Amino acid sequence: MRVAGVVLGATLLLQAPIVRRPPIKLVQPDEDSEQQPVEQGQVPTIRVQTRLVNVAVNVVDNTGAPVGGLKQDDFEITEDGKVQKIAYFEKESSTPLSIVLAIDASESVLRNEALEKNAAKRFVNTLLREQDELDLMDFSDTVREIVPFTNQKKKIEAGLNEIQRGAATALFDAVYLAADRLSQTRNDAGRRRVLVLITDGSDTAKRSRYGQALEEAQRAGAMIYSIIIVPIWADAGRNTGGEHALVQMSNDTGGKYFYVEDKKDLEPAFARVSDDLRTQYVLGYYAPQRGTDTSFRAVKVRMKDPELKGKYELRHRSGYYADGK
Repeated sequence: MRVAGVVLGATLLLQAPIVRRPPIKLVQPDEDSEQQPVEQGQVPTIRVQTRLVNVAVNVVDNTGAPVGGLKQDDFEITEDGKVQKIAYFEKESSTPLSIVLAIDASESVLRNEALEKNAAKRFVNTLLREQDELDLMDFSDTVREIVPFTNQKKKIEAGLNEIQRGAATALFDAVYLAADRLSQTRNDAGRRRVLVLITDGSDTAKRSRYGQALEEAQRAGAMIYSIIIVPIWADAGRNTGGEHALVQMSNDTGGKYFYVEDKKDLEPAFARVSDDLRTQYVLGYYAPQRGTDTSFRAVKVRMKDPELKGKYELRHRSGYYADGK
């Protein structure tokens, strides 16, 4: 069975305008909303444009172990320093996942194909549930979407056998385009958007820039999990700048990064990604109304109890764009 690969046009990346979607229209009473005149005897309906902001949060103790059993009242969430009312809460999350698995197929990374593909297959089989969906991409000279979003594991496994080697590495193109695909997924309450990258951190294509890729990920609300392949720790040719970029992207989006020196450690790294996603809390709040706004809004989640603030460490995305998707 051959799965057709769709090449995503990296050269169009910098030319085509980004289509912004307006906020979802919800029927919800609000004191600041405009009410339309109604005829006598007709029940008035107040229509507002609002947005439910989902924030996935990992809570760990001082040993790094996940902390379960917390309740909604244990958390406080702020936007630009102002406390927001939590409208949605899910613990140890069973909420659905939209995942892009993007694999670096450059010659510097794809050396033991069987080992890497088998590790990826086990990750898919372990993580993917009926309510989840996964999109498979590879990237080298270009970025290819091998399998569009699906929850059919056999299709994804077949797609992993279609990965094609290349000479260059279009890393930031891959982040940008994966985030764009994630932005097109459903944005129902609690859904989490995730990008899992397997790469050595080098970007040799030099088309998209780091800032463009990060902004697109933040606009999509995507958490980036970077599995960084390090052939030799002391290698003079190692791209530490690229590695640091991946680390920063992961931190800013509420994801995580893992270093892998031995390819046999790929499977444990995948398992850690899976565990991290399975032990998240998801908090949601309705974004404050500010008219036409394209700014980046800073989000902070903390424990209400002062004793817990010093006891637990929280990890989540740093914020979102008001006109994001």
